[in-house]
Amino acid sequence: MPIASPRSVFVTGSTGTVGSAVVAHLLDAGQGVVAGVRDEGDASTVDPRAQTRPFDFSSSASDLEEAMKDCDRLFLMRPPPIDDVRRYLFPVIDAAMNSRISQIVFLSLQGVQHNKSTPHYAVEQYLRQIDAPYTFLRPNFFMQNLSTTYRGGIRDRDEIYLPAGRALTAFIDARDIGRVAASVFTTPGHVGRAYTLSGEQTLSYRKVARILSDVLGRTITYARPTEQDYLDRLAREGAPQDYIEVQKMIYRVVRWNISALPNRKVRRLTGHPATTFRAFAQRERAVWLPDSPSPAPSPG
Repeated sequence: MPIASPRSVFVTGSTGTVGSAVVAHLLDAGQGVVAGVRDEGDASTVDPRAQTRPFDFSSSASDLEEAMKDCDRLFLMRPPPIDDVRRYLFPVIDAAMNSRISQIVFLSLQGVQHNKSTPHYAVEQYLRQIDAPYTFLRPNFFMQNLSTTYRGGIRDRDEIYLPAGRALTAFIDARDIGRVAASVFTTPGHVGRAYTLSGEQTLSYRKVARILSDVLGRTITYARPTEQDYLDRLAREGAPQDYIEVQKMIYRVVRWNISALPNRKVRRLTGHPATTFRAFAQRERAVWLPDSPSPAPSPG
């Protein structure tokens, strides 16, 4: 089993979409990684080059500090089911400070500084309040949303059914977020900084549908439902009300074009350009094939 070195990074959400990318890129950069996992079954899904340790956001302060033992940096993300960050994330931050963690990279949210109602805003404020050595990563919409959350509609009905109107989005590949995290952990000058991470292209959902059509060799359409039609379909499909409310908020933000602006932060921070949506679609092509099995839900 890999052994943590005093220069290891403790990674929360290590089995999720972003966390697994952070683990992989840190390991590729020659860094020691300790991956926090909720149970032994999760450990088998973590890159075998990393050490795994039991970790739960509801653990006691002593258990949290024990999990981070011999680590000098922390990648922190909020699991989607957790809204009460004061109860579940603040203690993890306190344990990191007691363990003399030298840098906390927090996976935040694009535009969070203008949205005080989000849990991410509260976490950012707390990290500032206690003078923690933070770095904030504020990503745009993930390309992976189309290969996970909205995958079924593309695979089974050949459509993107989302109330985005004519809005544009500068999607980002979660793997690029992992590359950025590895870079800010391993190069100086990033403590106390906040980075908005977008792709270098801005795309309409109609353009996304055309790219998917080219890659998949069949016609994918962008249905462009109204907000109410979309929410009604979610309700008919049995989606819980809190999920419906989140989707309502997300696509209002999209229609306001808050996520439209591309940037070159990935290129500047890593030395490599951000992944294009076409390259992403070609890489993930198999997930939209009609006979591909549905993946297990990702924890983050």
